[in-house]
Amino acid sequence: MEAACKEAEKSRWETLEPSVATELPESTNCLSFSEDGRYLSLGHSQGLSVWCASSLTCVADWLEDRLEITSIQMNRMAEMAYLLGTIDDMGVARVFAYHCDSIHLLNVVNIMEDINKRSICMTFELSQGGHYGAASISCNGAVWLEVYHFPLEAWLKELEMAVSQTQEPNSSEDMDVKWSPLAVATKIKPPKTPEGTALEGPDEVQMTDFLTNYLAVDIVTKSCRLDKHSVNTDEEKTKETNKSPRCCTQHFLLPCGQFPGDSKAKSQPEFPVAVCVWWSGSHNLFQYFLQKAPKSKPDVEPMPDLLWPNAKEILCSAVSRCTRYIALGLENALVCVWDRQSGSPLSVVLISATDSALCRMQFVDYRPVSTDDSQTFTTAEVHLLVACKSGALHTITTGRGTQSCTMLLTERLLEPKDSGDLPTITESVPFLQGLFLQVQRNGKMFLQDVINKQTVCCLILPKTHPIATPCNPVYALNSKQQTLLIRGDQDPSYRASSKEDSQSQLFIFHFGESDILKQYIVSAPYSPQQQKTLSFVTLEETCNLYLQQRALCADERNKAITQTWTQLQETATMAQQGHHRAAAS
Repeated sequence: MEAACKEAEKSRWETLEPSVATELPESTNCLSFSEDGRYLSLGHSQGLSVWCASSLTCVADWLEDRLEITSIQMNRMAEMAYLLGTIDDMGVARVFAYHCDSIHLLNVVNIMEDINKRSICMTFELSQGGHYGAASISCNGAVWLEVYHFPLEAWLKELEMAVSQTQEPNSSEDMDVKWSPLAVATKIKPPKTPEGTALEGPDEVQMTDFLTNYLAVDIVTKSCRLDKHSVNTDEEKTKETNKSPRCCTQHFLLPCGQFPGDSKAKSQPEFPVAVCVWWSGSHNLFQYFLQKAPKSKPDVEPMPDLLWPNAKEILCSAVSRCTRYIALGLENALVCVWDRQSGSPLSVVLISATDSALCRMQFVDYRPVSTDDSQTFTTAEVHLLVACKSGALHTITTGRGTQSCTMLLTERLLEPKDSGDLPTITESVPFLQGLFLQVQRNGKMFLQDVINKQTVCCLILPKTHPIATPCNPVYALNSKQQTLLIRGDQDPSYRASSKEDSQSQLFIFHFGESDILKQYIVSAPYSPQQQKTLSFVTLEETCNLYLQQRALCADERNKAITQTWTQLQETATMAQQGHHRAAAS
């Protein structure tokens, strides 16, 4: 009966079909729009291509046999020049530039100089504006993060030189152009306990300073886990404890709060000023400033400039578009939202003790209209979408001095037959207020309302071309044109013959032209620079801001306290009644 009710409910949902389709290059693995929405970059089995986003026609190719691009990102670095960051199937990262209808290879990030020391790039991210790049590198069991500073001004001059050379007769592309090299801004390794710290046991840790204390927490936690899993000898325990974490997650951060010595923070708010990093198995989030004086000893590992400690191990993370807020998904279904402006937690929320571990989270763009501009800064209300490994989806609405609200959007899957309903993509749509895109393993696509907890519409592809690899869909969102592009592969049953090659199509959903979605459209997609994130250069100014926030939200806090006491009294009354009934029986 429950299944029949669900099917009846689905039949009442609105549907949206793609308006345009075009053929894709063979084995297109990844798509990415430029920040201004003008161009679409594609990574495929022969290299990469750049298309005009409006006409969906190819404007430039960079092709190489037996080179398959598996990850791509495209950012604008000047008016008509764009950076592309890629990773291929061999774990090699590259930086390209698209300029004047040509693609130029600027740099190979992890060149293999020694076959016995082959490094593999696991992730590669370009910062907004293309000023920095971050690559997590693995080599012979060691893992570290390298952050690069890109010489944009030099590259732009060299690109102009390359254009002038190609206009000369009998000249080959990029001839005699020597591209400026990358500069490693910082190399970050998994943190170790500083020298002088003795670890006598899980309950006896001698600390020398604040940083040592929180680094030791991770070591002790690992030691306790090893004891729990019966590691027999002290030697085995030491080897396991000293193992480096296998992966890291990083986020670039824009100016916000205090940045000592950062003179560009106020004049160039779009420039990243820091990178935050956490390592798998760790409780701590580390922050490193990017614009610092050169070190006197280049070989010395950088120490974090800020440390954000947490009570439980970090499992996933997300950063708001303005980068003021950092959300961390912790063990035991805890979510901690840090406010970089005040340097303190905005809130700590318990989702549910019955769900499985948290695996993904994302800030949802939801901006109610307010006539008071000051409230934009002081209320600090945020919305989060949190996914669990069980398939459950939760939303969190929280803020300073307000009662946090959690809501279950999708229930956990209890039976193996329901595994097709597991979400593989849950992404906030920046130009649709309060909506997110969900793709399931079975190939179904939905747009859901986070605030009202309802499915707005289903996205339907033609039966001849279902979604390619629903477990890892190839798609991209264009905020400027308000479109979704997704790859569909031809169903074998619709081919003329079994020997015919499968044709991949790129399907385009124009959300801006849909009557269903008109009420959700945001005319001017939100940009990080529009957020009021004031910068403060002294501790006094930061404290004044914190006290101002506390004063303005006093009424909300009082309401929350009253509500909490009421709930406690109701719970106590119910417990007493239950006790009396049990005693009477």
